Amino acid sequence: MELRGRTAIITGGASGMGLAVAQRLHRQGVNVAILDVNAARGQAARDELGSDALFHAADVANEADVQAAISATKKRFGDIHICCNFAGIVSLMRTVGSKGAMPLENFSRVIRVNLEGTFNVVRLCAAEMAHNVVLDDDNNRGVIINVSSIAAFQGPSGTVAYTAAKAAIVGMTLPLARDLAPFGIRVNTIVPGLVFTPMTLGGVDAPLAVAEERFRESLDHVLYPQRFGSVDEVAHLTQSVIENDYINAECIRIDGGKRV
Repeated sequence: MELRGRTAIITGGASGMGLAVAQRLHRQGVNVAILDVNAARGQAARDELGSDALFHAADVANEADVQAAISATKKRFGDIHICCNFAGIVSLMRTVGSKGAMPLENFSRVIRVNLEGTFNVVRLCAAEMAHNVVLDDDNNRGVIINVSSIAAFQGPSGTVAYTAAKAAIVGMTLPLARDLAPFGIRVNTIVPGLVFTPMTLGGVDAPLAVAEERFRESLDHVLYPQRFGSVDEVAHLTQSVIENDYINAECIRIDGGKRV
């Protein structure tokens, strides 16, 4: 897909990987709509990008919020061609701990945001993309990129809810691609390893050295280069997947070869 002049919805676009993708696509001439629950960061990101960008406060698991954001994006830019789902949360809690069983609401909250939220945005964006003007001889109408995690394949202790959600996103990739192929819509999933973002440290900003100290043992399992991945590297991969029309129904790891 040619990027210039296209329109992208990016969830979780106010920080971390989502923001890096918004910045990169905007530099390539893409109209960017950022969806995020953090209004202050979202507006700051929109102000940074300037023209051809908008911000809409939205809970990705709320149908009305997402539909309103899609409507605002279409009103401003027209057809939506790209959907990137980077919104997500982490909650570290063992199935059974010192206070007993994990509260069910804890598990449900992580599943709601990470899994239900992803599918909610996918289904509503795909319904709009299905009516897009065909872009090329391949009947291309759009591309959707979801984000999982290497936890989907080897989740550490205390991440059962997060791992379940991210594994389900991997599992959705092929059936989503099959469902949407007749409309000319591709679906792929990016699977990051240790990428340095605020969420890496539980949602707070901290120096890279702090993260490296906390995750030293995990970094030892990265083959090469033995460091955190950067949000720019994830954004670069995202752009490549969007542009390459023959990449479809794939789950692509970006993790430095990390294996445990």
